[in-house]
Amino acid sequence: MRFDRAGLYFGHGTDNAEDEALFLVLHALGWSYDVAEEALHEALDDDQIAAVEALVAERIASRRPAAYLTGRMWFAGHEFIVDERVLVPRSPLAEIIVNGFQPWIGQRQIHRLLDIGTGSGCIAIAAALVCPEAEVDATDSSTGALAVAACNVRLHGLEARVHLYAADLFPTTGERYDLIISNPPYVPLESWSALPAEYLAEPRDALVADDDGLACVTRILSGAHSHLAPDGLLIVEVGEIWPEVIAAYPELPFTWIDFQHGGEGVFLLEARELLRIAV
Repeated sequence: MRFDRAGLYFGHGTDNAEDEALFLVLHALGWSYDVAEEALHEALDDDQIAAVEALVAERIASRRPAAYLTGRMWFAGHEFIVDERVLVPRSPLAEIIVNGFQPWIGQRQIHRLLDIGTGSGCIAIAAALVCPEAEVDATDSSTGALAVAACNVRLHGLEARVHLYAADLFPTTGERYDLIISNPPYVPLESWSALPAEYLAEPRDALVADDDGLACVTRILSGAHSHLAPDGLLIVEVGEIWPEVIAAYPELPFTWIDFQHGGEGVFLLEARELLRIAV
């Protein structure tokens, strides 16, 4: 297949050339992603073939993630607008959200939730949709990312419940949250520089924290307790640097979440546990 011969990398919503091709073909044809199987075997006219060829050729030539070419990506069962101002949604946090944060949230009621580093807004919006009684705050330090997130908030009709803030991690609202969730930058600089071109097309500041990847995680851990309700929870994705996080905080009793559909490096802490390092 042309994608395999071109040495493309798949890690932004698909993990193989066949699924990537299907994603692009359906977009080029203007067909829905639940199109009937028989439609996929129908002959295409010249205009349809040209549209497919143009998108396939651009994917190969540009090495940009397919989501940037289509302007759309799915996350937690919902469609989101994306472009180069935000990461392509793909976090394992989607599985936690789809499950309504169970069993982790237990009998707690989520009245207010904070998403740190919201990017496209996919985590905040998906959480708001699964928790219809909750007010959701979402922060990002990138004005471009917040513009994309605002488009997605409007797309899902959540202007009344999802509130966007330009902030470096925590907003200055003084609110206490039942749940803080974050997929912050955590990729070490050396690891980032060795990534395939598809990842280098994404905003660097949304991926790279510092030389060891711990900078944002450290600040979230230090400040979370003062923004959580007494029985609140903190859920953070740290990906491949999870051993470094454990080594840096031997006093914290991290709960590391297992996933049925792939993913690693997501921890959970209760507010009372964060007292051990609260400043």
